Amino acid sequence: MKNAILATSLILSFAGMTIQSAHAENNGKFSLETGMDYSTGKYGGTQSTDILYVPFTGKYQGSEWTLKLTVPYLRITGPSNVLHGIGATGATTSTTTTTRSGMGDVIMSASHSVYRNLSAGFMANLTGKVKLGTASSDQGLGTGKTDYSLQADLYQVTGKLTTFGTLGYRVYGKPSGYTLDNVFYGDLGSSYKFNQETNGGAMMILSQKVSSTGSPHAEALLFLGHKIQKNWNAQGYVLKGFTNSVPDWGAGVSLAYLL
Repeated sequence: MKNAILATSLILSFAGMTIQSAHAENNGKFSLETGMDYSTGKYGGTQSTDILYVPFTGKYQGSEWTLKLTVPYLRITGPSNVLHGIGATGATTSTTTTTRSGMGDVIMSASHSVYRNLSAGFMANLTGKVKLGTASSDQGLGTGKTDYSLQADLYQVTGKLTTFGTLGYRVYGKPSGYTLDNVFYGDLGSSYKFNQETNGGAMMILSQKVSSTGSPHAEALLFLGHKIQKNWNAQGYVLKGFTNSVPDWGAGVSLAYLL
């Protein structure tokens, strides 16, 4: 399951804009972004798992291509069978609470604007992602394997309202000790532009279950974005999970600087 702070990043870069301004203002711009994502949940067990995710992201956004590289720090406190973005793997029955921390999985993505109708306010992007297995599997921070994703992102701008949706497919690597199933995933939501500096909205994030012992992923998310100054943008969100494969609650903030 994609991290929520990353899910809102692309949405908020388009939400509340007209397609014309997205085309003109974001032509050939670089930005740096960091933030903090905290979540907690029992993942079908008896003990809570707390996850802190701190991404450091560099982004290039052109008129047709958006390229991103995210290098995260990750800390997990809870049973060793719970992995960030996956949930309980069933790889162990241990209920011992441990804290492990270190580098998370590096994520690279490229998004291409495949269709843009300025008069109708419609945009379609095609995005490919590679999640490198840089999070240590020995420490229980990740699978240690590389995953691949391909998704279509759709945006419809109607006045101050932006409606968006994603449909994607993720191919997991093959870690030793347990099996991860390839899954379809998606999201659906909308954002409203309150004024020139502030927009916010809600989205639902869904995915098929990743393992035979798990459950489908379902999360609801409320988000808010605010332009602090000409080159500074802040984002924040809260989420609620509805299945055993996602956290019960979560919240995150991020700050981006446009170079």
